[in-house]
Amino acid sequence: MPAPFPQEFREDVVRVARNREPGQKLSVIAKDFGISESCLTNWMRQVDVEDGNRPGKTREDSTELRELRRRSRLLEQENEVLRRAAAYLSQANLPGKSSTRS
Repeated sequence: MPAPFPQEFREDVVRVARNREPGQKLSVIAKDFGISESCLTNWMRQVDVEDGNRPGKTREDSTELRELRRRSRLLEQENEVLRRAAAYLSQANLPGKSSTRS
């Protein structure tokens, strides 16, 4: 997978596309910048979401959701370790399991 384009480049391309002359096609602008028309359309749509002009998930929302999911996985793993430790320790303290017999 190729590396993503820098954010500054994306912003410049979207700005050029938004300020294009009437009748100028997005496909021509995309070709001039070496990207596909669908890529440019997606970037423009995402900027609309970021600006609040269109419903959708912002970059900040995506980042927060990713972080919360990561944190949730970590907490679930910690819970599992504690659950196993508690089960092990409860078995170690059962009567009759002592290794010393007279």
